[in-house]
Amino acid sequence: MLGLVQGFMGSVQVLGEDITTGNVEYKRKIGYVPEVAELYDMLTAQEYLTFIGQLYGIEKEAADYKARRLMKQFELEEVYYSRISSFSKGMRQKVLLISSLLHNPDVLFLDEPLSGLDANSVMIVKEVMAQLASQGKTIFYSSHIMDVVEKISNRIVLISEGKIIADGTFDELREKNMEGSLEEIFNELTGFHEHREIASKFVSIVQEV
Repeated sequence: MLGLVQGFMGSVQVLGEDITTGNVEYKRKIGYVPEVAELYDMLTAQEYLTFIGQLYGIEKEAADYKARRLMKQFELEEVYYSRISSFSKGMRQKVLLISSLLHNPDVLFLDEPLSGLDANSVMIVKEVMAQLASQGKTIFYSSHIMDVVEKISNRIVLISEGKIIADGTFDELREKNMEGSLEEIFNELTGFHEHREIASKFVSIVQEV
C-alpha cells in the first residue's frame, strides 16, 4: 500500500489510485511511521523535518515553522537544533511521528508507533489518532500490543501466519468468538494456550542456581 514492494498478487488502491500504474502522486497524501526507521543521524531535527516537509511540497519556511511548533507540543523545542544522533529512542520516535504528520496526510500507516514513548506521550499520541480519525482520516495501526489495538480501533483485522483469521469491530469479534480481551480472542483463534506453561518453565530456568 505504501508502494515499496513489487511483485504482489491482487490489486491495491489507495485513495482511488491503483498503485501499480506508476503514478506516485497519492504518496503526497499518506504518512508513514515504520517499526524500525533509519533517520539521518547527522542532521538536526530542524534539518530533517524541514527536508521531509519539502519532499511533500511544503515551503521550507512553512515546514520549519510548523515542525518547531509540533516539537514544542512534545516538549522537544529545546533540542530542535540538536543532532538526531544525540536523541533517545523516545525522542527519535517523536520526530518520526511529527514527520509523518507534517503534511497533514489523509491516510496514516503506523507500525508500532508507540514504541519507546513515555506514558504521557503515549496518551497524547493515542488522543491525536482519535481526533484525526474523528475528522475523517484513515489510520492503519499495526501492533502486537493487543490492549492498545482493542481500545483505539473501530475495525480490527487479526492475522496469523500471513492469513486473516478475524475482521470486525471488537464487539463483533467478541460475539463471534468468545468473551474476554482481544488477546484472549486471538489466543482462542490461534489455539495458543501454552503461555502459562512456557512462562513457568522459563522462570524455573532463570531461577536455577
